[in-house]
Amino acid sequence: MSYDIVARPHQQNFIDWAADKPEVLVLSADLTNSCEVGKWRDTYPERFFSMGMAEQNMLGYAAGLAREGFEPWLHTFAVFLYRRPLDQLQMSVAYPSLKVRLIAFLPGIMTPGGVTHQAIEDIAIMRAIPNMTVLEVGDATEAQSVLDVAHAIDGPVYVRMLRGEVSRIFPESEPFQLNTARILSTGEDLTLITSGIMTEEALRAVPMMQERGLSITHLHISTLKPFDDPRVISAIARARHGVITMENHITVGGLGSAVAELMAEHAVGVPLRRIGVRDTYAHGASQKYLMAELGLDARSLVETAESLVGRSLGINDDELTQVRTVNVHSSAKAEGL
Repeated sequence: MSYDIVARPHQQNFIDWAADKPEVLVLSADLTNSCEVGKWRDTYPERFFSMGMAEQNMLGYAAGLAREGFEPWLHTFAVFLYRRPLDQLQMSVAYPSLKVRLIAFLPGIMTPGGVTHQAIEDIAIMRAIPNMTVLEVGDATEAQSVLDVAHAIDGPVYVRMLRGEVSRIFPESEPFQLNTARILSTGEDLTLITSGIMTEEALRAVPMMQERGLSITHLHISTLKPFDDPRVISAIARARHGVITMENHITVGGLGSAVAELMAEHAVGVPLRRIGVRDTYAHGASQKYLMAELGLDARSLVETAESLVGRSLGINDDELTQVRTVNVHSSAKAEGL
């Protein structure tokens, strides 16, 4: 399995997209180049605001701009958009439902920066905020086409964004669609539901599992709130042995919890297994290392599927390693974090 790799998919795409939208402004919290908007600043200097490491002020400033008819797009790392400035985010932006776009880079464990930079609980918090729409991109196509989706929403939007070297899994002709799951395969034994970078990881194992006789419905989720796509409900309802979710997030409050809520509301009585960060903080290490250590990898998916169907699939680590033909988002970072 191999995908085209797109270097910095957001950088030039955002410049081109914003050319005929003078109301679109960028606010940065001292991470301009790290969030791929340094060139945007140079192209539209009158529409760029460097707010420094003062995110609480940045959220309040963005609310004021939105009230004056502008559309501020805040660019920084995910943790800095919801931890310290949560009160300003809720009272100044979400409560009045203003058109503020929160572009959150380095979601989950995608940083060696350790616990201070790892947004492992952001989806849980953002899903609980009224008026907030929560999106997550899974490849370069979605990183580029999510702009139109976020722009069209009348209210605040939180986007889990990818940067650096990003795989193009989905064709450019199939852009991001709000609250619409991508159906990657269909089957009756298991239903697998993945989001963000976990979809690419799952695709290392799914074809091999299918070759071993498992019939799998695989859905990729890019809208985490709202979360009422009939495709998801239909897929979980026909799973013979159970449902598996995979997310780059703690298992509380994220994709797995959203699926559990749907299953309860629709009385779907099959086992649910949630693959994600358990009740722990991560530490500084490479993404690949952390995915293996925390059980967020293809090996964990295979073992979880085996436990649900009650038999070994005979897939060893060497086979899974051979499937990975490229490193996962490893070398085109703006800097170490």
